[in-house]
Amino acid sequence: MESVDFHAARALLEWQMELGADECISDAPVDRYALPQTLAKPKKAEEKPHLTRGPVKLAERDPVAEARTAAAAARTVAELRTAMEEFDLCDLKRGARNMLFSDGIIGAPVMIMGEFPSRDEDRIGKPFSGAAGHLLDRMFAAIDMGRSNQKAPIYMTNVLPWRPPHNRDPKPEEIAMMLPFLERHIVLAEPKVLVIMGNWACQALLAKRGVARLRGQWTKAVDRPALPMFHPSQLLRTPAAKKEAWADLLSVKAAVGK
Repeated sequence: MESVDFHAARALLEWQMELGADECISDAPVDRYALPQTLAKPKKAEEKPHLTRGPVKLAERDPVAEARTAAAAARTVAELRTAMEEFDLCDLKRGARNMLFSDGIIGAPVMIMGEFPSRDEDRIGKPFSGAAGHLLDRMFAAIDMGRSNQKAPIYMTNVLPWRPPHNRDPKPEEIAMMLPFLERHIVLAEPKVLVIMGNWACQALLAKRGVARLRGQWTKAVDRPALPMFHPSQLLRTPAAKKEAWADLLSVKAAVGK
């Protein structure tokens, strides 16, 4: 083979680059359509598997099981709040401003279950804030109860303590992982009756949807009498439903008075 001097070789290389050649090729052809594993670097014989150090990967953790363990370990409402604050497997926590735990008086005969924080609730940091919260306060004041009423108090929380982004519907796995905390919350707060407000609260505690069909009918949740009701935010959108809500409030008052 005739040898090529340096200057000729450089000229040929520059000419190829002008034509668009931008990389060299090997002696053996490379199939660009081959599956990735055919091109993977072979594992050295001396390599040995090693144990993973550091925290366990999230994919290997069971959020529901960990939530159940953390909730069961809480002996007081305060300890439950701490357990929820330390729970790091719910992605909603990363996008929310505040964790909404509860409001009202612990040990009240009536415990209200909301759905998930609204924008106002996320900003203020308390369940049932904003316009819906004001309506709820007026509703229970009409039957001589309230979140700050020492003689006839109410206590309230949400199914989810963190707001879903853009106010989207909660995902089933989000409800499932927070349900052990909610159930433990009910046990520790020891209410006489539960008021379950809205479709998502019914879904979490009763495994049923359709509050318009369920409302007004007493049932049981976490071994306590429970009454589904319209959520105040729905009453703001549908004022005609306030008539049914008033009947439900009277039923709650009668149940507490028994």
